[in-house]
Amino acid sequence: MNSQQRPCQLAVLVSGNGSNLQAIISRIESGELNAKIACVVSNTPEAFALTRAKTHGIPAVIHQNNGYTSRKAYDAALVEILRGYEVELVVLAGYMRILSEVMISAFPHAIMNIHPALLPSFPGLHAQQQALDYGVKFSGCTVHFVDCGTDTGPIILQAVVPVFQDDTDETLSARIQAEEHRAYPEAIRLFTGGKLLVDGRLVRIQS
Repeated sequence: MNSQQRPCQLAVLVSGNGSNLQAIISRIESGELNAKIACVVSNTPEAFALTRAKTHGIPAVIHQNNGYTSRKAYDAALVEILRGYEVELVVLAGYMRILSEVMISAFPHAIMNIHPALLPSFPGLHAQQQALDYGVKFSGCTVHFVDCGTDTGPIILQAVVPVFQDDTDETLSARIQAEEHRAYPEAIRLFTGGKLLVDGRLVRIQS
């Protein structure tokens, strides 16, 4: 997608602070990313990410799991919300729910997540502490397409950071997060430009 084409419609799903959301907003507002955030959806009403969205005039939607009998029922309602905003790419930015096949099938190879480790190492929660406990010398972040597993989808981009002997969870997390704020918008840029080809487990970046 070039600058003459209409912006790609994004939905950003959040549960907390939304620093990656802010990084994406900044890239869009600077003109570096030909995309529009059609909506920000949170399963937690108190998520600061919703405030970020409202500050930038982005529709902020609270979608709690109260009243839903299953993950599939919750996700079916979420799909309807996203369809209403004509969403083309779903971006998970600190979204603390595992998606069911209802969401995955509704947006095939069009849901991205970012994980604070070099997958397939250290999936799941507390990845930075996992890396420290294991004694690795390098860690980083991974942008990947989402499948029905936990951090198991095809890898789009990775960024590497060193792990220092005196690192704590907080210092390593901060170093990784700085790379997240670069890698995530870049992965979205490649998607909106039609540069990503999924071939089984491989994501090929087209020139």
